[in-house]
Parts: sequence; structure tokens; C-alpha cells
Amino acid sequence: MKRIEVAAGALRYDVLVGPLDEARDRLPASAILVSEPKVFALHGDRFRALLGGDAPILLPEGEAAKQWDVLHFLLAQFADRKASRSTAIVALGGGSVGDVAALAASLFKRGCPIIHLPTTLLSQADSAVGGKTAIDAFGEKNLVGSFHQPSLVIADPAFLDTLDPRQLRSGYAEILKYGLIDDAPFFAWCFANGSALLAGDPALREHAISTAIAAKARLIAGDVEDRTGQRALLNLGHSFAHAIESEAGLGRLAHGEAVAIGLVLALRFSAELGLCPPQDVDQLGAHLAEVGLPSTLAEAGLTGPALLQWIARDKKNDGAALTLILARGIGQAFVARDVDPARLAAFLA
Repeated sequence: MKRIEVAAGALRYDVLVGPLDEARDRLPASAILVSEPKVFALHGDRFRALLGGDAPILLPEGEAAKQWDVLHFLLAQFADRKASRSTAIVALGGGSVGDVAALAASLFKRGCPIIHLPTTLLSQADSAVGGKTAIDAFGEKNLVGSFHQPSLVIADPAFLDTLDPRQLRSGYAEILKYGLIDDAPFFAWCFANGSALLAGDPALREHAISTAIAAKARLIAGDVEDRTGQRALLNLGHSFAHAIESEAGLGRLAHGEAVAIGLVLALRFSAELGLCPPQDVDQLGAHLAEVGLPSTLAEAGLTGPALLQWIARDKKNDGAALTLILARGIGQAFVARDVDPARLAAFLA
């Protein structure tokens, strides 16, 4: 069992990577379990034995969970079950379950503890850590949310054995992102090991998850609420990806599929600006194709100009000024402020 401590301002919490049974003494004696039907059918009996308590609260699968009515339903359930401010909420599932459960926990009685038991590669390596919570609203991805750090995260790679290949690939895009941000040797490791990781090698999966979590912990330390720009690096490719998801219709693409295309667009735009070597863009695109992830807007059935309206509404922007995460090459991401909208529009065209 690997232990990674996350420092989020004055808060400290552990992310444990390894078999759940080795961490069962860290779970509360009772808690409210939030999950979704498919995940609970696969793993629910195991968790009810560990946690006890009432029947789980089951949410819709995927982006359908990140809606106002689901948030309201969760809060009503917490009230019906007479949850107190010390009642632990345990989110068992992927990123969508974790996002809405954590948002509800942050709101109920001004904050209940949230414990994440992520079951997808994307949530284990990325979304369960860092304290961002959200639902989608008004057609935009993650528009309404809060910061609410978990009290514990347990990432057991064995859960990935029941994950379908598309969702595995989706999570891998977020892992690859960490190499592109500031760790070129890790990108090279992914280039060499990505296919075997996706094929099921448990040691490779554990290494990739642990590396990604440690990188995220380092990037959020000192910038817990994404104010100074350090944490913003985690959004490499995501301004494009969120625009792709919104334009395509939330939930049509897996999040990691949109991120894969967004990473290529971020590096390709950087290359057009003379910042990034074109061969780095080609290397990224070739690796995505090798592991079965899309790398072009055409693969998503989209065209570039339609993305600009969504990028203009991105949370990283300051007023009318566009902010993007760009790169000077693999492992050299940076925050680019005051991006010329005309130059971006020409690129997307």
C-alpha cells in the first residue's frame, strides 16, 4: 500500500494506492454510501460489509449524475437519514459520482466529510484528489461547484479489472497529461508502457496512478483554490476539452476522449505560435492513436470554429482576456494569459 500525503492549505489527507482490504481500518464504522447501479452491482456487497449502515444512495451513471435534480435528491437523502456534520459520505464510483457526492457533502450543514473510493482510472489518477466538486449547468461542464477536500482517498487498482476498455482509455488520457505538464521522463514511460498498462498489467497501473497523484499533490500545494496559476497547469488541454464536450453534448464523449483531443490542440496551437516543436505534437498524436484514443476534432464529429464560443466562457479567463495552458514542448506547460482571440479563431478555423 502506497501512501501519498496531500497538503491543501492547512488540511492534510492521505491518498492510499493499493488493496482496499489493507486500508479497511481507515474506514469509518458507519457512513452514507453513494454509488451508481452498475458499480454497486459489482462491488456493493463488499462495501456494505465494510461500512454497515443503510442501503446505498444510487445515482445515474456518468454525466447524468451531475445535474441539479440529482444534487437536490442527494441533499434530501442526507436529511432523511438524519446525517450530522460528522457523518461521513463515501463516494464509490467514477468521477461523476465523486463530483456530485462531494458537492452535496460540502453543502449539507455547511460541510460533511467526504471519502472517495474511486473505481475508474480517471478518478483514481486524477479527479478524486484535489477537492474540486461540481455539477454541469446551462450546457457547460463543471459550471457550479465548490472546493471541498476529502478526508481520505483509497485507490485500489483491482477495481479497474471490471472497467470497460473505453473508460480505461479515457482515464489514461489524464495520466498522460501529467507527463506533458512537467515530467518528460514520465511521458516517455507512458509512451513505452501505455499499451501494457491498458492491457491490464497491475504493477504498471499502480505506478501510473501513484505518479499522477503525487504530481497533482505537488501542483495543488500552495494553490488550493486555483488562484495563482500553479494549479491551472492541471488544465492542460481542458479548455479545448470542455468546449468539445459542451459542443458535442455533455456525456456523448467520454471525458478522457475530449481531453486527448484537447491535449493535441493545445500542443498544436503552441507549435503554430512557434513555442512547441512540431515533432512533439506528432509524437503525442501517434501515441494516442496507438492506444486507441482520438486526436482530431473530426473523430468527434466537430469542427474548430464552434469551440471558440465555449472557450470564451472558460473559468480560467479574466474578463475578455483568454487564458490557455500551452506548452514549449513535452513536459514544458505554462499559463498563457492574454491569448489573442483572433489568432485562436484562425487556428480553430
